[in-house]
Amino acid sequence: MHPHNRIQEIFNTDSRRVLATLIRYLGDFDLAEDAMAEAFAVAAESWPRDGVPVNPRAWLVSTGRFKAIDAIRRHSKLAGLQADLVRRNDEITSANSARTDEEIEDDRLRLIFTCCHPAIDPTIQVALTLREVCGLSTEQIASAFLVAPATMAQRIVRGKAKIRDAGIPFQVPAREELHERIETVMAVCYLVFNEGYSTSSGESHTRADLTEEAIRLGRLLCELIPDAEVFGLLALMLLHESRRLARTDDAGDLVLLEDQDRSLWNREKIREALEWLTRALASGEVGTYTIQAAISAVHARSASAAETKWNEIVDWYDLLIQAAPSAIVELNRAVAVAMRDGPEAGLALVDSILQRSELTNYYLAHSARAELLRRTGNFEAAKAAFERAWALVKQVPERRFLTQKIAQIDNPGTSLNNGPM
Repeated sequence: MHPHNRIQEIFNTDSRRVLATLIRYLGDFDLAEDAMAEAFAVAAESWPRDGVPVNPRAWLVSTGRFKAIDAIRRHSKLAGLQADLVRRNDEITSANSARTDEEIEDDRLRLIFTCCHPAIDPTIQVALTLREVCGLSTEQIASAFLVAPATMAQRIVRGKAKIRDAGIPFQVPAREELHERIETVMAVCYLVFNEGYSTSSGESHTRADLTEEAIRLGRLLCELIPDAEVFGLLALMLLHESRRLARTDDAGDLVLLEDQDRSLWNREKIREALEWLTRALASGEVGTYTIQAAISAVHARSASAAETKWNEIVDWYDLLIQAAPSAIVELNRAVAVAMRDGPEAGLALVDSILQRSELTNYYLAHSARAELLRRTGNFEAAKAAFERAWALVKQVPERRFLTQKIAQIDNPGTSLNNGPM
């Protein structure tokens, strides 16, 4: 592989690891980001000439640290800042060595807990982690939270400033503090997964790098905190990820669940997920991630779409609404009711949800309503609802899918998936 291609590959796979380690060493987000950029610039110049080092990540971290020190010298602040860097490194070394075998040697996991520190505003914690740990753009995060990019950028800047000014340490918290912060950390992990499982915008429907990263972090959390709900989260992500290859066709177009080729489902991931789910359910107290995993497991255990036990899925959704009521959970339950009791029953529920205006700008609500209208034979209203969904969606494969749905109504002979929404 040409060195330039190798550099790009390492940037795609390891840049967030390099950044997390530099942040831990330097104690400053902006300084670490500049140092990482300079390290990759040096690599682009020297690797084609000298060859790719045996351990590229360690080389980039070492080069980045030297570049950061050079930057400090250039700004004539060497003495004071060097002392501060030494102090920070001493604090981190002491805190981490005190845990010995409990320590998790992963700087991104440390960085997640830093970004989820209780001193940071909860509205900033997740956004900051998605930006700094996982490399999502400000625009992607803003889309996920339905806010303007400028607003999200301000939140991220405030989060960095809080970590710097409050001297929040870059370390995994002591065990007695873990459970106070694990809920936000799990939320971060799942949001990363969701962005990879169904990207908020762009040409691609999925991003395997993000789903794999979320699953990797989920495994680390299971090692760190052997808690039922953490097991449930990992099971949920594995079950969703097991269907990746079946969710799009060769052209990149969406394939709905009912029409997916189940031979493409990754049975090893399903097997592992069901083991984690069994451990989660054994506790007797199920949380929201475990319930969602149980719903997905019903699909995974079904030999075909026709054999899906929709009554079980509706029962799990009833429990999920009690545990975490939301309009989106209600919408998903309405689709399950439609599959169990018929499109009219589901349509009545979807209409009642949309009347409350919470999901007015949520394209999946209009898409689900359109599909149910189509199944009841109200094609004119279905077309209008599909067009409303099309106007709201930003993802190219979803737009193609909705365009095909509209075309099918205009030309009934058009072939298209007719599965669950």
